[in-house]
Amino acid sequence: MRRSDPQKTAVRLPEALAGLCAAIVACRRCPRLVAHREHMADEKRRAFREWAYWGRPLPGFGDPAARLIVIGLAPAAHGGNRTGRIFTGDRSGDWLYATLHRFGFANQPTSTHRDDGLRLTDAWVTAAARCAPPDNKPTRQEFGNCRPFLVREFQYLKRVQVVVALGRAAFDAFWAVRRAAGHPPLRPRPRFAHAEVYRLADLTLIGSYHPSQRNTQTGMLTHAMFDRVFATAQRLLQA
Repeated sequence: MRRSDPQKTAVRLPEALAGLCAAIVACRRCPRLVAHREHMADEKRRAFREWAYWGRPLPGFGDPAARLIVIGLAPAAHGGNRTGRIFTGDRSGDWLYATLHRFGFANQPTSTHRDDGLRLTDAWVTAAARCAPPDNKPTRQEFGNCRPFLVREFQYLKRVQVVVALGRAAFDAFWAVRRAAGHPPLRPRPRFAHAEVYRLADLTLIGSYHPSQRNTQTGMLTHAMFDRVFATAQRLLQA
């Protein structure tokens, strides 16, 4: 399968947001992550040997008029790093986009590659780190290198009312973005919990366990638990 044009998007993005996406794709700030993502793209997995892997950082994806932002951890080596779209081509993405579809945020329940016709409505999906990391664990410095991208996404997505943080790393990234954007820290610091709702002056944050295979296969996260998170998001947006 051919690798898609990095400038091709499902919808036409405003100039500032399109420029940010292009800057993310071109980023080489983290030598360890650059080496790993490119090695995975060259080595490939046997099941995907016909693919031309993306092998670059992943920009956010979705509706530029979104009121909902979903933050994940980082691309998977043979998921987003292969397909070129965040949360696409792995089991976590299967869970996420099927759920977004059930609650009316996506036009289809599957996300398999950049040209599969998926469209999001009122939702934007992004991540705390943009490159596939070894062992799925970016370092503190690597998270910090990516943080300005997430700060700018929040600046350019001007209608955001609800944020869903998938996992503790995404939860921590959200609060780091708040600090970087000049919001005063909350005391005491909010604690991460699944389906917990954190109401702030300008938006609402909802915590969720990440739909990783480790969580879904062990029953730590069930479909009902995940639906509860997005039902809450939907209700808040309809209020």
